[in-house]
Amino acid sequence: MKVHVLQHVPFEGLGSIERWLADRRDEVSHTRFFDAPVLPEVAGIDLVIVLGGPMGVHDEGSCPWLVAEKRFVGDCIDRGLAVLGICLGAQIIAAALGARVYANPVREIGWWPLQLLPAAADSPLFRGFPAQVEVFHWHGDTFDLPPGVAHIARSAACAHQAFVYRERVVGLQFHLETTGDSARQLIAMCGGEIVSEPFIQSAAAMTADPRRFARINGLMYGLLDNIASGIETRAVSEQPGR
Repeated sequence: MKVHVLQHVPFEGLGSIERWLADRRDEVSHTRFFDAPVLPEVAGIDLVIVLGGPMGVHDEGSCPWLVAEKRFVGDCIDRGLAVLGICLGAQIIAAALGARVYANPVREIGWWPLQLLPAAADSPLFRGFPAQVEVFHWHGDTFDLPPGVAHIARSAACAHQAFVYRERVVGLQFHLETTGDSARQLIAMCGGEIVSEPFIQSAAAMTADPRRFARINGLMYGLLDNIASGIETRAVSEQPGR
């Protein structure tokens, strides 16, 4: 499988996804917008992973490459590629599908419960997910649900936490890829956002229990396995003579 990763800042990388890709020996390429904002040809890519970042989808003035990135993501979706967007990545997918992206009423940073909605049980991509789970968050923005998506999850602080489009495009407002090391990088680079608000935890609380990261990383692997299975099934069905 050929995977292309869109990374916005050095301190928000693949996290646990890197091990999943390495274990599968997938062919992985990158666009690192902070280094060289060059996007590839869409042809030949099976999965696009759009990572997070501290900028917003409307920050084209300070991040002019966002214009081309949103167009690229929209083109990938239109061509039937699998796309996984995480946090900012989910917001970019939402914008590419024509939805509004804006500030959430509250910021959500740290470990907070997530409730899966009935549509999750109907989606093969979320097979194996529990009805409620504690996940890692770090966001201040949210989005309206794009037309035609299945609403997968919500939290007390944010109504639109996950969606699926055509069973091949997934937007996650939360982070399942975060490891203890990547959480500490976020804290080091964005610690100024850790203030006294109802849905913001302390840095110590975020990193106190390494078992939390192991649990969400397991869910990330499960979701990626389901995405990969869908890609492989479609590839077989699209072979000549089938």
